[in-house]
Amino acid sequence: MMPASSHRGFPWHTVVIAALTLALVAWFLRGINFRSLGQALANAHFGLIGAAVLVTLQTYTFRAWRWQALLAPIGGASFRNSFRITVIGFTASNLLPGRLGEVLRPYLMSKAEPVRAAAALATVLIERLLDLATVMLLFGVFLMTSAVDVGPDVKWAGLAASVVAVVALSGLVFGAGRPDTLRRIADALAARLPARLADVARRFAHMLVDGLAVMRQPRQLVVAVFMSLCLWLSIAAGIWLSSRALDLTMPFPATFLIMMYLVVGVSVPVPAGVGSFHFMYQLAVTTVLGAGREQAAAGAIVLHAVFFVPISLLGLAFMAQDGWTLARLRGVEPDGGLK
Repeated sequence: MMPASSHRGFPWHTVVIAALTLALVAWFLRGINFRSLGQALANAHFGLIGAAVLVTLQTYTFRAWRWQALLAPIGGASFRNSFRITVIGFTASNLLPGRLGEVLRPYLMSKAEPVRAAAALATVLIERLLDLATVMLLFGVFLMTSAVDVGPDVKWAGLAASVVAVVALSGLVFGAGRPDTLRRIADALAARLPARLADVARRFAHMLVDGLAVMRQPRQLVVAVFMSLCLWLSIAAGIWLSSRALDLTMPFPATFLIMMYLVVGVSVPVPAGVGSFHFMYQLAVTTVLGAGREQAAAGAIVLHAVFFVPISLLGLAFMAQDGWTLARLRGVEPDGGLK
């Protein structure tokens, strides 16, 4: 990875992201009685919030163990590096636009362990697919155990996401078992590119294929699937505890529905899902679970803080120890480190 050029034009990307963030926050706060909102926040149960923070931080232990399992077939990594780099990556995604952490994690891992960045990038892709599949599995559990009517739109959206997850994971398993075929396809596609770009694309694709090695090792894949379930149940516990802290009572499986909404919220390209995360939580607990508007808004604010503030502070501490700053991370060009 090479430093980005210091000669930049007008930062349109930053301006657009800032405008989108402000619009989402305004959308979330529209019609809110701020006095009632403040009262709901003042009455929060801080013991439950503290428990939610601990449970949420535990998810990063599961993420580190899962990444270790996925990296094992392509060189392996220590728990220390897996945990620290995972936390730094999520901190970068929380505080910088564009989910930069997803690309930084493989790059940083390649500097700390004998793992090629492009191959590690394939493990990040597998992680995202495992996350989607696990969320959809838990959503299915909610549909089977709850009498709440989520409406046909949510059900069809869940079904579509489930199909995408199953097809994508099946495609990876199928392709991972035929690495030579994937390499030939990559070579054929690369041959259509200009000469200089073709060589880079070919090597990058081959390393991605190498990163799918875990799909050929059932034991490591089972560990990764199990860790995915553990981490999403921890996320659900954090949602449940944070909601209880604002007197938003719900059966535990209802958190699986809220997770569906939050996954959509954090997919919006704004730092830490500010505005979109809040709105989707509020939407879920008001329209589906029947909570009051101000109470739901307070719950969204607390849950967002639980999910994003402690891990970001820990990530900034790790970054300082390793000599990184947000400005330096932002000035990194992803493609250079993945060749």
